Amino acid sequence: MNHKVLVATRSFGSTSQKPWDVLNQAGFDIVRADMSFEMTEDRLIDLLQDISGAIVGVVPLTKRVIENAPRLKVVSMHGVGVDHINLKAAAQHGIVVANCPGTNDQAVADLAIGLMIATARNLPTANQALRDGKWGRYNGNELWKKTLGLIGFGRIGYAAAKRALGFDMCILIYDPYIKPEQIDLPDTTMVTLNELISKSDFISLHASLTDETQGMIGAEQFEAMNPNVYLINTARGGLVDEEALVYALKHHQIAGAGLDVFVEEPPLGSELLKLENIVVTPHIGAHTNEAIERMGILAAQNIVGFLENGQVIHPVQ
Repeated sequence: MNHKVLVATRSFGSTSQKPWDVLNQAGFDIVRADMSFEMTEDRLIDLLQDISGAIVGVVPLTKRVIENAPRLKVVSMHGVGVDHINLKAAAQHGIVVANCPGTNDQAVADLAIGLMIATARNLPTANQALRDGKWGRYNGNELWKKTLGLIGFGRIGYAAAKRALGFDMCILIYDPYIKPEQIDLPDTTMVTLNELISKSDFISLHASLTDETQGMIGAEQFEAMNPNVYLINTARGGLVDEEALVYALKHHQIAGAGLDVFVEEPPLGSELLKLENIVVTPHIGAHTNEAIERMGILAAQNIVGFLENGQVIHPVQ
């Protein structure tokens, strides 16, 4: 049977031909969705009518979409997070969902450290001032020998910790799913969430978005933070109560924030974008040429593996 595979993400194969080669070598018919148009439920349903496998990015696979994709057998997320895919509906319809863990760890960890430096040294402000013809002095803070609190210590949290050790940072970790004996890095200590929040100079979020973690950083947590702390979020926007974050930044409960993710993306009209003590990027954590190539290859291998052999490399369920 000649399977049809839908690619509904802009970044798949955008930096390398190798991901496309994986699909082509399997002899699949490839359907490339035109991502310059809004991907509505109706449009996605139309595209999926004779599709066996789909590679998706941020396109939501809702219950309605899944119920109206009669031939769909496997979906691979071109990335890691699958909170926009209705996993329950997929399971009910026998659709296997896979993702690509490990492909963007280094890219996101790089950005987390980059946002720490950018916020602590006021780099965007200094950059814009110089472009505007001003030659001023912009005092900032060092990462050197500061305390970094990591909320979540999976692959990305671990990669961020390794980088932070290069700055001689003391690292505090909160992750209820990690045991102290699993930590093999120096100057790294497991603590409670409250202790991490009160003792850290930088707090970087690397947790998954679940019912448990939704809004886990809110007004109560901001009030307990060191007023010189910088909050970094390269994980999921929903981990932070954005209204409370706006208040904390306006009233200097914290020194600043670096955000790559938001509750609503793009965050059009958000009060966060009006503040000066914040650095923002448009969810680019995974967007390095190297990470996109790795991610595309693995996403394609997930699809090929299931359609040819009944197994994906990294199943989500």
